[in-house]
Amino acid sequence: MAFMRNCRVSQWSCIYLSLVYLTDPVFGNIRYSIPEELEIDTVVGNIAEDLGLEVTQMSERRFRIASENEGQYLTVNLETGNLHIQETIDREKLCEQSLSCILMLQAVIENPLRIYRIEVDVLDINDNAPVFQRQEVNLEISEMTALGTAFPLQSAVDPDAGTNCVHSYQLSPNQCFTLKTQPDGGQNGIPELVLQRYLDREKESNFGLTVTAFDGGNPKKFGTMHIKINVVDANDNAPVCGQDIYQITISENAPTDTLIVKVTAADTDEGLNGDVIYSFSDHTPDKLREVFSLDSITGEIRVNGTLDFEESDRYQISVPAKDKGSHPLEVHCNVLVMVTDSNDNSPEVLFTITSNTVAENVSQDTVIAVLRIVDRDFKNTAEASCRISRTVPFKLITSFNNYYTLVTDGDIDREVIPEYNITITCTDNGFPPLLTTETIRVQVSDINDNAPRFTQRSFTMHIAENNVIGASIGSVSAVDPDSNQNAELSYSILDSLIQSLPVSTFVSINTVNGMMFARQSFDFEQITSFEVRVKVTDAGSLPLSSTVTVKVIVMDQNDNAPVILSPLPMIGSAVEETIPRSVDPGYLVTKVTAIDADSGMNAKISYEIHQPSDESLFTVAQETGELWTIRHFTRKDSIHIRVVILVRDNGTPSLSSTVTINVHVEDKIENASNTEMLETTGRWKSEFNLYLMILFGTTSFVLFLAIVFLGFKVCSSRYEANEGCCCWNTLCFSQRNSLQGIEKASVNLQIAPKCTEAYENENLTQKIRYETVMNDLLFLKLHDSAASMIELKTGTCVAEKHEKALISTNRATDYEVRSVFLNVFWVF
Repeated sequence: MAFMRNCRVSQWSCIYLSLVYLTDPVFGNIRYSIPEELEIDTVVGNIAEDLGLEVTQMSERRFRIASENEGQYLTVNLETGNLHIQETIDREKLCEQSLSCILMLQAVIENPLRIYRIEVDVLDINDNAPVFQRQEVNLEISEMTALGTAFPLQSAVDPDAGTNCVHSYQLSPNQCFTLKTQPDGGQNGIPELVLQRYLDREKESNFGLTVTAFDGGNPKKFGTMHIKINVVDANDNAPVCGQDIYQITISENAPTDTLIVKVTAADTDEGLNGDVIYSFSDHTPDKLREVFSLDSITGEIRVNGTLDFEESDRYQISVPAKDKGSHPLEVHCNVLVMVTDSNDNSPEVLFTITSNTVAENVSQDTVIAVLRIVDRDFKNTAEASCRISRTVPFKLITSFNNYYTLVTDGDIDREVIPEYNITITCTDNGFPPLLTTETIRVQVSDINDNAPRFTQRSFTMHIAENNVIGASIGSVSAVDPDSNQNAELSYSILDSLIQSLPVSTFVSINTVNGMMFARQSFDFEQITSFEVRVKVTDAGSLPLSSTVTVKVIVMDQNDNAPVILSPLPMIGSAVEETIPRSVDPGYLVTKVTAIDADSGMNAKISYEIHQPSDESLFTVAQETGELWTIRHFTRKDSIHIRVVILVRDNGTPSLSSTVTINVHVEDKIENASNTEMLETTGRWKSEFNLYLMILFGTTSFVLFLAIVFLGFKVCSSRYEANEGCCCWNTLCFSQRNSLQGIEKASVNLQIAPKCTEAYENENLTQKIRYETVMNDLLFLKLHDSAASMIELKTGTCVAEKHEKALISTNRATDYEVRSVFLNVFWVF
């Protein structure tokens, strides 16, 4: 007997296309229908044509698709616009036995942004035959079994859907049994073996039957199950279920050991034949046995595992109730458990398009990610809301249904924040509400928007003169807050002129590390410092640069010996000087002048006598170079004296020069007429004539007043000086070279300042001795109190008496001075 049952199907004969545009111009839906198991590279359709897009724009506008499923079954050829099969689609693996199998895709195109929803309906083909869980079943049926008794069999399973699922069952021909299908609320029903004729064990104790399951495909496919029936002698009353179907509703996530239902079956037999035990039927799936437990004595069904509405919203349980007779009879009690939904699933964030890098100069509203919110709870899927922190320059835009777009919303600067961790928080609308968070890491790519800058506003470097060519002078350094290529720096020297020569002839620079080197050996005496302009440039596509001034200071070394300027030798290599034998100690013979081209301590010059013929005759001022006599010449002294003066600088090591002075001593008459001596000089001769004119042109009275006034002035100056040294024994009216040399010698030799008043012309080259009257009338009177002597080795005047003794005689001396000047007046 065969039984046919119609299944809910979806017919298809070719690829079916439907395109639906929404009222929003940005988004739309497109739907394709294809059979499963198509070969790879099979063309599904031309998506560019279906969406109204130009094929040439698909690459430029970055057209791409993303699947919401785990696999990427379809792909788009951007050159033709065709949608191809990329991976073989197995409908049974993708959607199991669901009547509708939709493959969801998202197509995105930019400039401007368009998001399309693509639905691919995968149609079933008859590629699977029905299969029974058990290929052979053994049944024991009592000969007392009443007619019409049904024996449930296991259902055949066909992974296909629609018309390709299990369509009918057929029983092999026999005289005692027929086959019928009992609806179970599912798709195929449960086949039952029904007794239609009494069994007589004595006539036929065994039966062999075959049940064949057919699907509705074309051609049809089938599967078989063999049934072996053993007719036994047993109870004549089978248990009876308390209800035909036990239907119970329970919430998902019910605690373990929760009582769902208690199945009861009554057996009118007595003893063991009346005791009923319960069990799960043989065709009960293992997963159902994990979720529920059954007490074989009481018939109580309890929760043993986890109920999940999202996995299954109903459970069909068959509970055989069997007595304990020697030939037990049983009845099958059906239990239907309905599971209700509760808010036990947080929303899920699915990223369909993600860009992990964004340029720091990106424009507003640039798409970073497109995401879809899915909630496994049935009622909350479309009611979830998402948000991000307001402290980041990004925002979420609601697209349509449960889609969100993450776009830029503000300025992005890599130098301030190089990367962002954007946390997206989504909350469903259940009670209590559940939330989930997802983090997107977005790195900011660098652009060359920062010019390099030097670490100092200016640089100062030092190098010693006479350096080796190529010697390091110093280095400049700069920093660039950009990264990678934009932070690679190159140094160079800007063209300029230094002393009319290119700067490249003076210094060079290492382009990588900024180290500067000398291109020549510097001479401090020619150049003491110079400035160059250094430029630093980054390696960006549009290079940026900065400049800085570098001052190079050449440091002096003691590489120049002193040069003697005067006196210059007239004949040969020695200087000739002539002095009278009658000169007194402290007589200025000559002044040596030298210069040193170096600077600082290297140019500080000192003078000393290097090779004197007689160390007791001359001394030289260490700082001024003045050569003085330190004692009287005697007849025993040579008239030709050779003096070598060493001029030394203060450098390390010290450099020096020498000058040789040949001093000639002449004998002259000391009492020669002063008038004749004065006539040999220029200015003194003119002054002498002036005095003669005054003497003969004016009255004696005017001359008297002038000389008296001069006397008082000299006395008052000496009184104010209050010194005990004035070289009264050797009043010298002599001039050698210049008045300035005399003043310097006075300081070094401790000669009183008033002694220089005798020199009235700095061009005098002759020595004038004027001591005839002064020695006799004036200086002998001061011998006891203020007479001075010259120290031979140093040439300085030293007071023989204390200053107080000198002051005590000042008034008496002043009176005597006035008398002397009166006598001088009458002598004239």
